[in-house]
Amino acid sequence: MRHQTGANDLEGTVTADTAPDLLHLPPLSAPHFALIEDKVAALLRTEETVIATQGEALLPLEACIRSAVRPGSTALNVVTGPYGETFGGWLRSCGAEVVTVDAPFSGAVSAERIADALRAHPAIDFVSLVHAEAATGNTNPVAEIGAVVREHGALLMLDAVASVAAEPLLTDEWGVDLCVIGAQKAMGGPAGVSAVSVSARAWERIAANERAPRRSYLSLLDWKERWIDAGRTVLPHAPAQLEMLALEQALDHIGELGLESVITRHRAARDAVRAGVRALDSALAPYVVRDQDAAPVATTLRTPDGLDARELVRAALAADGSVPLQAAGGALAKEMIRVNHYGPAAARDVVLASVAALAEGLRALGHAEHPAEALSAAETAWDATLMG
Repeated sequence: MRHQTGANDLEGTVTADTAPDLLHLPPLSAPHFALIEDKVAALLRTEETVIATQGEALLPLEACIRSAVRPGSTALNVVTGPYGETFGGWLRSCGAEVVTVDAPFSGAVSAERIADALRAHPAIDFVSLVHAEAATGNTNPVAEIGAVVREHGALLMLDAVASVAAEPLLTDEWGVDLCVIGAQKAMGGPAGVSAVSVSARAWERIAANERAPRRSYLSLLDWKERWIDAGRTVLPHAPAQLEMLALEQALDHIGELGLESVITRHRAARDAVRAGVRALDSALAPYVVRDQDAAPVATTLRTPDGLDARELVRAALAADGSVPLQAAGGALAKEMIRVNHYGPAAARDVVLASVAALAEGLRALGHAEHPAEALSAAETAWDATLMG
């Protein structure tokens, strides 16, 4: 069924020739749903259980914590951005004692700091960690942290929403017990659908937790009993069909391009933005100091003293309203700019346009800049990363 436009239709509405046919689709079958989960498992490099969840990734993240964390337990929460702060609140509401390890948003947390915290608090049995924080532009060394956590014997929950398809993610090899992803960033897929992989160790912990949600949208156990243990033959609900099909398309597109190619493109975008900004000859600088701590999904920038980041974003967008720039939120709104370069925005022309818009915004606000040098530096960095 397609919408038929008429003379009185609003200007700019979709015409009959371009409107997608989204109604009266055949039902999404249980085998098809299971196939999509298997494609997610392949992307995550896991042989463990994967559940596709029909909601934004905060749904499975909260479900993981409420399923695996019991009252009276001790949890380690790593905070390198706003999502880590959210996890701490959930952990406390589950009745856990929370040990917090945080790092400045300008860097990452080290495995050594995690090891120190685990030695100081041997009762820790659950660790929550964000891989990459798109909001702050940093990324954490999950492989090294995972080894430390596994040696201690705790479960590791990883928020990989912003890292999946932007940087390596080896769920089983790194010892990640609960790995949550969303499709809307580097995967270039839809919002409103997510997935979680659950290790055998995590299932044992969840089954032993009397406070784990049941008969609830947050219940992983319901999914296990009604879907996984039943052989994934009958769906326990009517799936969000459009989002699931879009998720599959995103997975297939990554497969066609090659995961390594997609990851390299995101790294090139990060390297080009950082190089371009450093060549502007202004006080604008990468917020994350070390290159190895900078996330490939988004680059954050620190504005010069006396210049409100929101003013610079407005000036840059006035020069080019198409570029993916925004000011940070909350306490960082005055000092941090975020350049998003994930999914389709991890492209050479988008990155160069973003650098050019920043240069023009600085110029409009009376700051020194060298746009030609900045664009040249960005191009060189992009090419160097792609060439390997």
